[in-house]
Amino acid sequence: MNVYKTRENTFTGTDFKEIHEKAVSAYKAICKRSRRRPYVRSRYFQKSKIFLGPFWQHVYEKKNYGDQMRRMKYFSCAIELIQNSHFNPTTKENPNKNSELLHRFYGCTKKSEHFIVQIKEDKSSGEKFLISIFPA
Repeated sequence: MNVYKTRENTFTGTDFKEIHEKAVSAYKAICKRSRRRPYVRSRYFQKSKIFLGPFWQHVYEKKNYGDQMRRMKYFSCAIELIQNSHFNPTTKENPNKNSELLHRFYGCTKKSEHFIVQIKEDKSSGEKFLISIFPA
């Protein structure tokens, strides 16, 4: 298993508000680059688009602020990993939907904190979505 080492660190902060502001401001910077759905281009998928909207839906579904904070801390690291990683992810078919593939990329922050980025790919359309970011 290859792990991509990012140059970014996690967002620092002691409460939800601080980390949320930093993560949302990073997301808004990406939103300004596109007129419709925000995306980043992935080196591994030959510069195809990875849409970011479902990640925020997934985070806000979590009832626990601690869990939301834990996931949002790695947002900037995950964006760098998606854009620059060329390592093969572990790929498997979604057990709940046969029409989807799940790709898991493994990363490490500047301070050697390991995290996982999960990307969902729709087999029929080929669209890819950032689903989840979490510490390993």
